[in-house]
Amino acid sequence: MPPSQSPKPQLSALHPTLRAARSANSVAFALQGFFLAVILTELPQLKDKFTLSDGLIVAIVALISLLAGAGSITAERIALHWSSRTALRIGLALIAVSGVAIALSPNIIAAFVALGMYGVAVGIVDAGTNMQAVFIQHGYGRFILVSFYAAWSAGSITGALFVSAFEALKVPLQASILVAAAVVAIGCLAAGPRLLGTDEAEAGPAEHEPAGSVPMRIFWIFGAVIALAFAIDLAVGNWSALYLKDELLSSSATAALALAAYQGASLLGRLTGDLWVRRFGPRMVVRVAAAVGSVGLVIVVTAPGPVAAILGFLVAGIGLPVIAPLCFSEAGQLTSGRELDALIARLNLFNYAGTLVGGAVVGAVADAADLRAGFAIPLAFAVVLIGCARVFHRRTDDATAAAEPAAEPA
Repeated sequence: MPPSQSPKPQLSALHPTLRAARSANSVAFALQGFFLAVILTELPQLKDKFTLSDGLIVAIVALISLLAGAGSITAERIALHWSSRTALRIGLALIAVSGVAIALSPNIIAAFVALGMYGVAVGIVDAGTNMQAVFIQHGYGRFILVSFYAAWSAGSITGALFVSAFEALKVPLQASILVAAAVVAIGCLAAGPRLLGTDEAEAGPAEHEPAGSVPMRIFWIFGAVIALAFAIDLAVGNWSALYLKDELLSSSATAALALAAYQGASLLGRLTGDLWVRRFGPRMVVRVAAAVGSVGLVIVVTAPGPVAAILGFLVAGIGLPVIAPLCFSEAGQLTSGRELDALIARLNLFNYAGTLVGGAVVGAVADAADLRAGFAIPLAFAVVLIGCARVFHRRTDDATAAAEPAAEPA
């Protein structure tokens, strides 16, 4: 691929707009993580309310993932017709509306319809936030994309604490979800107008190759990396507590610390990820992050007890959650304008493929053997990610580092 020029804002006066858009998109990422954590941590209460079986709970999670893929495609169509800002605002509004519908659902059928609507909204917001993030990074001319995912992690932790506090106060499920939906609605109204509009994003100069010229090999490799990274993430989210409780015989309180350690380390890694990328380059960061994640998962798989397993999840969380945002960052250097909207939306589909694999494959292996064997699957994925690092570009000493296309394998 021929080298490309460093992306620049169209006008120097755009910088205040970029800073406002960065803050607004960080809020959007945080709102997405917040409400997803609320829904996932309220699943036991939804299970009791509608007398759901474990199989139906799995079906709900799968439904959200599948319809999120449809939402990502919808975001692409909206962005191509209007803009990524419009897509993101519609997605956030739909999350708020679906939250109200979930809270007020009188029966299981209505709840499934509302959760399906939420799944579509998840996909629209995932795609829209990543589109905006790449455009904003183009404007800055340096790596800042990982920081948006730090906002997502912070929102997720806040959502879990929100549910914990409301449960401790004996707030009814309906009221809890309604308040969470209101938070999203208010955040959407506050942040939406400050996102990058068409004039600052999609209508920017076409400095790169069109999306149709992006080599399919590079596209599929980045997609595979995204799928593997999210598969690992979901495996930890779904199975870490059960692993500690059922295999390592910990208490429920101790088991919950596994995911807390992973998410806390994830937040730390994402807060510092952009600094490491600017200093060492994406290729080195991905390679080291995957290697650190592999070490953490080796500790998990071989853990003799709960404390060692929690340490393993903490180590894994330092590295692995940095990888997916770097895929979107690298892909963002391959094209621009509305073609970039389409590319990001299509890559975002691999997110949901990964979550389905992370839930289904690990669960199947655990059912056939045990969860210790099940966690060997995300360990294998992490090892594969070490090899995939070669498709990311190396560090360069000037501002063009944020704009170069992915390097060819060394």
